[in-house]
Amino acid sequence: MEWEFSLETIHDTARAFWEAAGQSRVFAFHGDMGAGKTTFIHALCAVKGIKGSVGSPTFSLINEYSLEENGKTLPFYHMDLYRLKDEEEAARAGVEDALYSGAYCLVEWPEKAPGIFPDDTRHVYIRLIDTKNRRLRLTEN
Repeated sequence: MEWEFSLETIHDTARAFWEAAGQSRVFAFHGDMGAGKTTFIHALCAVKGIKGSVGSPTFSLINEYSLEENGKTLPFYHMDLYRLKDEEEAARAGVEDALYSGAYCLVEWPEKAPGIFPDDTRHVYIRLIDTKNRRLRLTEN
């Protein structure tokens, strides 16, 4: 699936993304610095109903939020692997535990530790079209 979006249409695209995602739980976000990965993830969290402050996990590596779904409170993870050196460091930081927990996991800079992702990870590619517009592609499983 592919979409083009701007800040004005980002929440519509986020809703379409979740519809296209089906039962998938782990998403690896690829894109250059400044492409809009974090901004789009914030929109995905808003559309899912994540309450409270959604921040960038650049320094914490993993931000855990609470998701209310089907009457249950579930963990919802946003990760940023940019500062990691390798897969071993990612595992020590608890990234692998989160990825295999069954929770939603939205991961920026997955190329820093590609070997730790589950086989059913959906890859998301974001690229600049121009200063206001982005193109997003969600791969199939």
